[in-house]
Amino acid sequence: MNNLVRFWIKNVCLFVAISGCAVMDTAPRQVFDQKENLVLLPIVNHTETPQAGRRAEAITEALLYSRGITHLYRYPGKLLQKTSPFSSDEQLLEEALQWAKRRQVRYALTGTVHEWRYKVGIDGEPAVGVSFRLIDLKANSVVWSAVGGQSGWSREAVSAVAQKLIKNLLAEVQFL
Repeated sequence: MNNLVRFWIKNVCLFVAISGCAVMDTAPRQVFDQKENLVLLPIVNHTETPQAGRRAEAITEALLYSRGITHLYRYPGKLLQKTSPFSSDEQLLEEALQWAKRRQVRYALTGTVHEWRYKVGIDGEPAVGVSFRLIDLKANSVVWSAVGGQSGWSREAVSAVAQKLIKNLLAEVQFL
């Protein structure tokens, strides 16, 4: 092979390695007053991985705190304890949403985990799919939404891939 072909192969491989495999769609960047109360509601698990929604919630909460969000609240743990093993995350979400409205919280962040696993195969790459909705509880409307999916390399943890994806999705919301 000549040097030009080697150069292109090397750079294409480098580009693919750096870029990773991610797809994201978000609403236009939104700006919200950081002084308004924000509650993190349950993230619904639509995967076969147990507790994927709770894992996504923990990552989301930590990332919001790292961005300086100080008026962040979580739905009470007693709602989670109150649910039976047979009740759905959607039921928990509805109860938490009603709880937030009673407390007159302005914004609520919720979402869905669509994928949280290691792919089957020789490499077993981690794959994560998440969507978010930011709800203005006073107007009872979704004011921002985002969805994304990302896979990593065989030696990465699912949680690391999830953290990158969630961070990128939340970057589209600017809190002042």
